[in-house]
Amino acid sequence: MAIAREAGALINEVAERRLRTDSKTFELKGEFDLVTEADRASEALIVERLQALYPSHTVVAEEGGGNKAPSDYRWYVDPLDGTTNFAHGFPVYNVTLALEYQDSVIAGVVFDPTRGEMFAAEKGSGAFLNGARIHVSNASRVEDALVATGFPSRKRHQNVNVHFYYQLAMISHGVRRAGAAAIDLAYVACGRLDMFWEFGLNPWDMAAGILLIEEANGKTTDMKGSEHKLRSPHLLATNGLLHPETLEMFKGIFAGRSVYPLPEITKDF
Repeated sequence: MAIAREAGALINEVAERRLRTDSKTFELKGEFDLVTEADRASEALIVERLQALYPSHTVVAEEGGGNKAPSDYRWYVDPLDGTTNFAHGFPVYNVTLALEYQDSVIAGVVFDPTRGEMFAAEKGSGAFLNGARIHVSNASRVEDALVATGFPSRKRHQNVNVHFYYQLAMISHGVRRAGAAAIDLAYVACGRLDMFWEFGLNPWDMAAGILLIEEANGKTTDMKGSEHKLRSPHLLATNGLLHPETLEMFKGIFAGRSVYPLPEITKDF
């Protein structure tokens, strides 16, 4: 938590400086993915702190820093989850760290520096927001739920999630797409959202959030109901009550069956 807060303060400093100079500076890594000064500075700080405390631990960080030496302990670090939001001054982003021991995530934090909110969980000890215990919601029907998802920065034209998005948008109270998966998962853990799903997340995007949800009495699987692993191709995270209905709906969508057909564009529009 202390490391995440320190990194969050650094990100806030960069954001305030950019606000004063009215500059939106970022680079592209590859054709689509953005990276900013804040990503690199936050990652350097986190990796330095972790290596000083745990020199033998593996550290896997989004921007490529860290220690790749094999170890039973593996840290997953996203120094700035929601980079595109940050680059445009949209205040939904976070720092997230998680610790895996022998393929089981045992601790994780998601820190939102714009709101000063620290979500933290330790395996077997519950989930907390700024020190207060949190729990998932009690929504029992998808039609009563507020849900969230995300889309990749690359190859969106090949991503099938639009089919799932549309079906959930038609039946639920609404679908939110805020652009920071770790915060979405934290919000499921504390009941602000009832469900989250997404394709193609990286381990550092979701490791802490999955532990938060499980420790807050929620449930995570892949989108077909199988056990979720950090390298599974997709994730479904709910309050548990919504899981059976959602999986049944997803089964139909995967099979090409749509309860709500996509509307046609006509000259009336």
